[in-house]
Amino acid sequence: MQKTLREIAALIDGEIIGDDNVVITGVAGIKEAVPGDITFLANPKYIPFIEKTKASAIIVSPDIKSAPKPIICLENPSLGFEKVVLLFSQFRVRHPKGIHPTAVLGKDVSLGKNVAIGPYVIIEDDVCLGDNTIIYAGSYIGHSAKIGCDTLIYANVTIRESVNIGNRVVVHSGTVIGSDGFGFATINGKHHRIPQIGTVVIEDDVDIGSNVTIDRARFDKTIIGKGTKIDNLVQIAHNVVIGENSIIVAQVGISGSTNIGNGVTFAGQSGAAGHLTVGDGVIVAGRAGVIKSIPANTMVSGFPAKPHEIAKKVNACVQNLPKLYEKVNSLKKKIEELEAKLNREK
Repeated sequence: MQKTLREIAALIDGEIIGDDNVVITGVAGIKEAVPGDITFLANPKYIPFIEKTKASAIIVSPDIKSAPKPIICLENPSLGFEKVVLLFSQFRVRHPKGIHPTAVLGKDVSLGKNVAIGPYVIIEDDVCLGDNTIIYAGSYIGHSAKIGCDTLIYANVTIRESVNIGNRVVVHSGTVIGSDGFGFATINGKHHRIPQIGTVVIEDDVDIGSNVTIDRARFDKTIIGKGTKIDNLVQIAHNVVIGENSIIVAQVGISGSTNIGNGVTFAGQSGAAGHLTVGDGVIVAGRAGVIKSIPANTMVSGFPAKPHEIAKKVNACVQNLPKLYEKVNSLKKKIEELEAKLNREK
C-alpha cells in the first residue's frame, strides 16, 4: 500500500509544509523509521530526532514550523498518527471471516450480521453477539453472555456466564472476564467460599490488554466505564467500579468494592485497597499503594500513597539517610569527647 503525503494530510486534516507528493509506504516510530515511512513527534524531548530520523515525513504540532523533510502540522500529532497507523494496518491484519466448522455453538445463540467465529471457539447457550463482532480461535463465551457490535475478542479469551460487553470493545489474548471474586469466610480456621452470583459490565469503547482478570461481583456488577483502557496483567476484583476514560497501566491491582472515578490514571504496579473511593481526574503514580480514599484531581505517590509533593519531600529525606546517619555518629562522638573532658575537669 502507498499514499501520497497529500492524501494522508487530507485524512487527518493537517497542513503540509514541504513536498506534498512524497510517497508513503509505511509507518514507524521516529527512531525506527526508514525511507518511505511516516512518523510523528509529540514529545518535545524527541525534537533532536527531526534531524536524525530516516523517515520520509513527520507529523508534528503547529509549534514546529520547519524541518529538513516534509511535515504535516496538526494540533494532536499522536491522534493523527493513530489514524495513519489504522489506515496502513487494515491491509496487514487478516481477521477471521465466517464461522469455522470446528466452532461449537450452543442452543438459542443469536448472531448479528457479519459475525466471525474462529476455530475451536465454544459459545454456550443463549449468547448474543452483535453485528461485525469477531471471536478469535480458542475463546470461550459462557451462557447468557451478551457482546455488542464491532467488538474484537482475540484468541484464548474466557468470557464467563452472563457477562455483558458493549460495542467496539477490544479484548486481548489470555484475559478472563467474569471469574469468581475472591470471597471467603473464615470459620474455625477454615476458609469457606462465598458464592459470587453477580456479573461484569464492560461498556462501549473499552480496550482490555492480555492476561487481565476482571472478577464478577458478589451480588451486583463489576463495571468498566466507557472509553477506559486497561493494560496487560491487571487484576480488578469483585464489585469494583471504574468510571469513563480512565487508564489502568500494567500490573495494577484494585481490591474489591473500590469505586474509581472518570479520567483516573493508575500507573504501573500501583494498587488500591478495597472499599475506597478514588475521585475523578486522580493520578496514582507508579508503584503507589492507595490505602485510603483520594479526593478528585489529586496526584499521589509512594506507600502509603500521599500527595505527590509531600511524597517527593519524604523520598528526598530518605535518600539523605546515609549522610544523616554519618552526621549523627559524628555528633555522638563529639558529645562523648566533650562529656569526657568535662568529667576530667571536675
